[in-house]
Amino acid sequence: MSGWRLFYRVPWLLAHLLIGLPLTLLTFLPPFNRPPASGRSVNEVVQAWWAAMVCRIFGLRRKVSGSFEPGPHLVAANHISWLDIQLLHSLSTMGFVAKAEIERWPLAGWLARIGETVFHQRGNHDSSRGVVVTMAERLKNGRKVAIFAEGGILPGPGIKRFHARLFAAALESNAWVQPVMVRYVRAGAADEEVTFLPGEGFLGNFFRLLARSPCTAEVWILPRFRPGDLPRREIALRAQKAVEQAWASAPLP
Repeated sequence: MSGWRLFYRVPWLLAHLLIGLPLTLLTFLPPFNRPPASGRSVNEVVQAWWAAMVCRIFGLRRKVSGSFEPGPHLVAANHISWLDIQLLHSLSTMGFVAKAEIERWPLAGWLARIGETVFHQRGNHDSSRGVVVTMAERLKNGRKVAIFAEGGILPGPGIKRFHARLFAAALESNAWVQPVMVRYVRAGAADEEVTFLPGEGFLGNFFRLLARSPCTAEVWILPRFRPGDLPRREIALRAQKAVEQAWASAPLP
């Protein structure tokens, strides 16, 4: 019933890739990527435009509470859909930590590398340590790094346990920790079909979401905090509780 949306969204997406992508990549070159004395660089503005347009093409109506402060932050969010990345990118430039398999994906892997994604081999202790070191270096250099602290897109509604290991980067750099709650809403309830359905692969999910009617994509940017001398498990738990509280108390439209 909703497949007719593909007739205009597919051409819209192709135009965005063929025209918008080269323009966006151009801004990664000097002088467009140089930070101004105040505000955002041309590159940061164009990256936000690119991501916001992807959200529009997929029918996401963004609703944002709060704002990202400038400077280094470890952004810790829950994870529902691969669209979460575009949603957060549309609000502020940040590098994400992603599973290593994405680096091998056609086009998406290349774009992820350009966007300063840090690739992590799950279950590999050496990889985890290398990821933490890279994250800490970027935070010390004044950039934002984002993690989906649940460790991936997990089945079931609500907020899952935040894993503590990658929060070590905030300890080593003394950067702000910025909890963020992401939620998709349709017809006055949490939209549970934005995520992967059982047995659904990426392409199936991609085209199913592209064909769906619009929904509201909420981003709650919650009060940030310094890690101080807290153990990383306590830092993760504090961020998790902030996101859980927002999920439970945020009014549904």
